Amino acid sequence: MTQELKHLGDAELEIMQAVWRAGEPVQSSYIQQALRSRRDWPLPAVLTALNRLVEKGFLTCERRGRGNRYAPAVSEEAYREFESRGFLQRLYGNSFPALVAALYRGRAIGREELSDLRRFLDELEREEEK
Repeated sequence: MTQELKHLGDAELEIMQAVWRAGEPVQSSYIQQALRSRRDWPLPAVLTALNRLVEKGFLTCERRGRGNRYAPAVSEEAYREFESRGFLQRLYGNSFPALVAALYRGRAIGREELSDLRRFLDELEREEEK
Protein backbone atom coordinates (compact mmCIF):
# COMPACT_ATOMS: atom_id res chain seq x y z
CA MET A 1 0.00 0.00 0.00
CA THR A 2 1.55 3.27 -1.08
CA GLN A 3 -0.66 5.67 0.88
CA GLU A 4 0.06 6.48 4.49
CA LEU A 5 -2.14 4.83 7.10
CA LYS A 6 -4.36 6.94 9.32
CA HIS A 7 -5.52 6.40 12.87
CA LEU A 8 -8.91 4.70 13.18
CA GLY A 9 -11.54 5.78 15.67
CA ASP A 10 -12.93 3.19 18.07
CA ALA A 11 -16.01 2.40 15.97
CA GLU A 12 -13.97 2.15 12.76
CA LEU A 13 -11.52 -0.17 14.47
CA GLU A 14 -14.36 -2.42 15.65
CA ILE A 15 -15.61 -2.65 12.08
CA MET A 16 -12.15 -3.47 10.77
CA GLN A 17 -11.69 -6.13 13.44
CA ALA A 18 -14.96 -7.75 12.36
CA VAL A 19 -13.84 -7.72 8.72
CA TRP A 20 -10.40 -9.12 9.61
CA ARG A 21 -11.98 -11.88 11.72
CA ALA A 22 -14.30 -12.86 8.87
CA GLY A 23 -11.37 -13.78 6.66
CA GLU A 24 -13.41 -13.16 3.50
CA PRO A 25 -15.33 -10.29 1.90
CA VAL A 26 -18.46 -9.46 3.89
CA GLN A 27 -21.71 -7.59 3.41
CA SER A 28 -22.89 -4.70 5.54
CA SER A 29 -25.45 -6.94 7.24
CA TYR A 30 -22.60 -9.15 8.49
CA ILE A 31 -20.90 -6.12 10.06
CA GLN A 32 -24.15 -4.93 11.61
CA GLN A 33 -24.67 -8.37 13.19
CA ALA A 34 -21.02 -8.70 14.30
CA LEU A 35 -21.22 -5.36 16.14
CA ARG A 36 -24.68 -5.90 17.60
CA SER A 37 -23.44 -6.83 21.09
CA ARG A 38 -21.45 -3.56 21.36
CA ARG A 39 -23.17 -1.17 18.98
CA ASP A 40 -26.76 -1.54 17.91
CA TRP A 41 -26.39 0.56 14.78
CA PRO A 42 -29.06 0.94 12.15
CA LEU A 43 -27.95 -0.21 8.70
CA PRO A 44 -27.52 3.36 7.32
CA ALA A 45 -24.98 4.11 10.08
CA VAL A 46 -23.06 0.93 9.25
CA LEU A 47 -23.06 1.85 5.56
CA THR A 48 -21.78 5.35 6.33
CA ALA A 49 -18.92 3.93 8.43
CA LEU A 50 -18.06 1.36 5.74
CA ASN A 51 -17.97 4.07 3.07
CA ARG A 52 -15.68 6.17 5.26
CA LEU A 53 -13.31 3.20 5.61
CA VAL A 54 -13.33 2.73 1.84
CA GLU A 55 -12.50 6.43 1.38
CA LYS A 56 -9.65 6.15 3.90
CA GLY A 57 -8.23 3.18 1.98
CA PHE A 58 -8.84 0.56 4.68
CA LEU A 59 -11.53 -1.38 2.80
CA THR A 60 -12.28 -2.24 -0.78
CA CYS A 61 -15.86 -2.41 -1.98
CA GLU A 62 -17.05 -4.72 -4.73
CA ARG A 63 -20.58 -4.72 -6.09
CA ARG A 64 -22.09 -8.21 -6.02
CA GLY A 65 -25.64 -8.57 -7.22
CA ARG A 66 -27.82 -6.21 -5.24
CA GLY A 67 -25.28 -5.58 -2.51
CA ASN A 68 -21.68 -4.67 -1.82
CA ARG A 69 -18.98 -6.86 -0.37
CA TYR A 70 -16.23 -5.30 1.72
CA ALA A 71 -12.71 -6.67 2.09
CA PRO A 72 -9.67 -5.34 3.93
CA ALA A 73 -7.23 -3.27 1.89
CA VAL A 74 -4.94 -3.06 4.95
CA SER A 75 -3.94 -6.14 6.92
CA GLU A 76 -4.51 -6.31 10.65
CA GLU A 77 -0.79 -6.83 11.16
CA ALA A 78 0.11 -3.71 9.14
CA TYR A 79 -2.36 -1.61 11.13
CA ARG A 80 -1.13 -2.95 14.47
CA GLU A 81 2.45 -2.14 13.50
CA PHE A 82 1.42 1.37 12.46
CA GLU A 83 -0.47 2.03 15.71
CA SER A 84 2.27 0.48 17.86
CA ARG A 85 4.93 2.75 16.37
CA GLY A 86 2.74 5.80 16.93
CA PHE A 87 1.84 4.78 20.47
CA LEU A 88 5.45 4.12 21.42
CA GLN A 89 6.58 7.43 19.89
CA ARG A 90 3.80 9.60 21.36
CA LEU A 91 3.77 8.26 24.90
CA TYR A 92 7.26 6.91 25.48
CA GLY A 93 9.55 8.82 23.11
CA ASN A 94 10.28 5.58 21.24
CA SER A 95 11.66 4.00 24.44
CA PHE A 96 10.59 0.38 24.67
CA PRO A 97 12.15 -0.01 28.14
CA ALA A 98 10.07 2.95 29.35
CA LEU A 99 6.92 1.26 28.03
CA VAL A 100 7.75 -2.04 29.74
CA ALA A 101 8.60 -0.24 32.98
CA ALA A 102 5.27 1.61 32.93
CA LEU A 103 3.37 -1.62 32.30
CA TYR A 104 5.22 -3.37 35.12
CA ARG A 105 4.85 -0.52 37.60
CA GLY A 106 1.17 -0.21 36.73
CA ARG A 107 0.78 -3.94 37.34
CA ALA A 108 -0.49 -4.51 33.80
CA ILE A 109 2.22 -7.16 33.44
CA GLY A 110 3.99 -9.27 36.03
CA ARG A 111 7.12 -11.36 36.43
CA GLU A 112 5.78 -14.14 34.21
CA GLU A 113 5.18 -11.74 31.31
CA LEU A 114 8.64 -10.24 31.83
CA SER A 115 10.13 -13.74 31.60
CA ASP A 116 8.13 -14.37 28.43
CA LEU A 117 9.39 -11.08 27.00
CA ARG A 118 12.98 -11.96 27.89
CA ARG A 119 12.66 -15.34 26.12
CA PHE A 120 11.08 -13.66 23.09
CA LEU A 121 13.87 -11.08 22.86
CA ASP A 122 16.53 -13.78 23.22
CA GLU A 123 14.85 -15.73 20.42
CA LEU A 124 14.80 -12.65 18.17
CA GLU A 125 18.50 -12.07 18.78
CA ARG A 126 19.30 -15.70 17.88
CA GLU A 127 17.28 -15.40 14.67
CA GLU A 128 19.10 -12.20 13.66
CA GLU A 129 22.49 -13.83 14.26
CA LYS A 130 21.72 -16.52 11.67
